[in-house]
Amino acid sequence: MKLNQVKLIVSDLDGTLLNSNHEVSKEFFELFKILKANNILFVAASGRPYYSMVEKLGAIKDDIIIVSENGGLAIKQDDLFISNTLESKNLITIANIVESIPEAHPVFCTQNKAYVISKSDKLMDLLSEYYTNYQFIDDVSQIKEDVYKIALFHEKSSEQFIYPKVKHLEADFKVKVSANHWVDISENIANKGYVINHIQKLYNITPDQTMVFGDYNNDLEMLKLGHFSYAMENAHPNVKAVANYLTKSNNDNGVEIIIKQLIESLT
Repeated sequence: MKLNQVKLIVSDLDGTLLNSNHEVSKEFFELFKILKANNILFVAASGRPYYSMVEKLGAIKDDIIIVSENGGLAIKQDDLFISNTLESKNLITIANIVESIPEAHPVFCTQNKAYVISKSDKLMDLLSEYYTNYQFIDDVSQIKEDVYKIALFHEKSSEQFIYPKVKHLEADFKVKVSANHWVDISENIANKGYVINHIQKLYNITPDQTMVFGDYNNDLEMLKLGHFSYAMENAHPNVKAVANYLTKSNNDNGVEIIIKQLIESLT
């Protein structure tokens, strides 16, 4: 299998394509022009909401596929072609469980807005980066829109203090430690791998023609779908165990380094 066979590139954002300042490099946008000219499809797949991803990738949003909320929805050129929301009864069940977890701060994610019950100072600091469009509520019953995901924030460590208390939900739901401070809960079907598999079938692209980049546990399913799967140097140990290759960290342009190698292989 050779790099010049790649027809699909999939990348996570935070901890992967974005640096620690939550920025996409200028170099990436220049490399993307070459990918587009060579008909290589690019997919951005993140736990972020759609509107937050567009803020980062607005210059190319109409030329890529955006997979947001860990696979809850996928949009291309403003066309919503995948939507996996939490069933209403499941939303209530999970919300009741979450209420009993000390220091768990839930964010209920819909397509265009996040609903927040807690007013944790640290959570408030992060909302401006990840969920710029949000509203405070007193109870989940106030949400009238479809919820794609419940993101649980912990001020110290979600993996240590929240995940053990919701792990039992894995029998029925997708439960993912998606970052140091976050655990995400959604329907089982709502994961990045489900959407990437759909895209591969839609465009007749094989795993041998797929390149994937990720850094955290919500990337595991999609990393398994590409032969050219890369864990970032800063990735969670679980990601490094699943990926076939390792690249530099998100602060050292690890994604761009590999894309440049791919472009060089095309000549």
